[in-house]
Amino acid sequence: MVSRSATSGSPQTQRQHAVARIDQNAPINFTFDGRSYRGFAGDTLASALLANNVHLVGRSFKYHRPRGIMAAGSEEPNALIRLGKGAYAEPNLRATQIEIFEGLYAESQNRTPSLKFDIGAINSVLDRFFPAGFYYKTSCGQHQCGCATNMSFGTPPVLARLLMITMILTAMKKPMRIAIFLLLVAAQPA
Repeated sequence: MVSRSATSGSPQTQRQHAVARIDQNAPINFTFDGRSYRGFAGDTLASALLANNVHLVGRSFKYHRPRGIMAAGSEEPNALIRLGKGAYAEPNLRATQIEIFEGLYAESQNRTPSLKFDIGAINSVLDRFFPAGFYYKTSCGQHQCGCATNMSFGTPPVLARLLMITMILTAMKKPMRIAIFLLLVAAQPA
């Protein structure tokens, strides 16, 4: 028995036909990002999307890199969706924890205007110029026992001061940052 999706008529080629908690005699229609799909009773949103060959389910928050489903349970880091419409929508739900029901409406997150064409994905073209980001642990040292220490023990004093000033300046508004930067530059010995 090959199941077919609701609108496209394409077979659910990714569906495993085995004894499971999914009742393939009870089809359920649901909507993801404006497109209708068909799943079965017992499917989670993630399993129904995968069965319908939908692998892109979201974008990363910062750089809008494509995200797919990686896990099958509550530990899923990528498949965060918004369930419902309008003011009653609930964001940041894991697709692996939502059992589909008739009329379910879900949307991907972190995309503008759509998941496949995301303006923020321009970052992917320029990704070689974007480092991974600032990780606070890069400025941590270690004791002889191996436990991590704070910045003042493992980092040279000049670098520790520079990191502290950078963190403070990024939290301030732009005119204030410029004024403080100029004061710091003027206060440096020649």
